[in-house]
Order: sequence, then structure tokens, then C-alpha cells
Amino acid sequence: MSVTVHTDLGDLKIEIFCESVPKTAENFLALCASSYYDNCLFHRNIASFIVQGGDPSGKGKGGQSIWGADFEDEIRPTLRHNARGIVSMANRAPGTNNSQWFITYGPAPHLDGKNTVFGRVLEGIDTTLDAMEAVEVDKKYRPKEPIHIKGVTIHANPIAVA
Repeated sequence: MSVTVHTDLGDLKIEIFCESVPKTAENFLALCASSYYDNCLFHRNIASFIVQGGDPSGKGKGGQSIWGADFEDEIRPTLRHNARGIVSMANRAPGTNNSQWFITYGPAPHLDGKNTVFGRVLEGIDTTLDAMEAVEVDKKYRPKEPIHIKGVTIHANPIAVA
């Protein structure tokens, strides 16, 4: 299962780990299918660490899951923040997942056991992700040039109703 996230700086094709983290995958895919992420900003961009988005307000303090409330983590010991291009849920504390997510720019082992890994970048890691990491930021790590999610293409959506 995969999606292509279309950004101002290019495309990122992301494999989604539907079998390993089914609730997280369902939430992400349903939000993608409903156009929830269309025009969202990547509001946080920390070189050598992460780029984060998924909050329609663009401020990084909002967002909702498909259930209208936070949902529990799906931490799996085999899914780790061990490379560039790992896709994971952003949260405030355990069990506070909603719509926000991030992509790692490199290994971040201190996030293992704290954030649910639900995918990895398959294509665009050396082009689009590099371009995103290079965007200049302010002192709060907000990109000075906005990076938008223009839309998401879902490839073979397993949760779609036929």
C-alpha cells in the first residue's frame, strides 16, 4: 500500500504499513481520501531531524483524527526511526495521535517507543525530501517559504468502499 504526497517541491511516494499499524494506517488513509491534507502546510522543518505537517490550521497545534478524538499509539519494536524517510505520527504525549505526522531527515532513535512509525518514503527521498530540508526556517523552525501538500494520490486503497 502506498500514497504519493504532492508538495510544492515535488512528490514523495510513501509506503504505508497497513498490516503492522492498522488503526494508524486507517486514520492516515481516510484523511488522505477525504482531501483533509490538501493545502496543509509543513509547519515545522528541522534540518537533520524532521519535517512535520498534517494540521489544517498550519500552526501545528490542531488537527483531528477520523474519530474526532485522539487515538492510541501502535508502537512496534520492529518499526524504528532508524533512517532518513521514516514516516511517523506526531503526538503530545502517549495516546494523543490525531492528524499530524512527520518524516525523518535521519535516524532519530530517541523517538522509538514514543511515536508510531507507519510508513517510509519510497521515492523522492533524494530530490523532494532534500529540497524540503534545504528550505530556510525562522527561529521557531517554521519554513520561511511555505511548503504545502497540494494533494495526495492513494494507490490501491484497502479501506475504500467498493
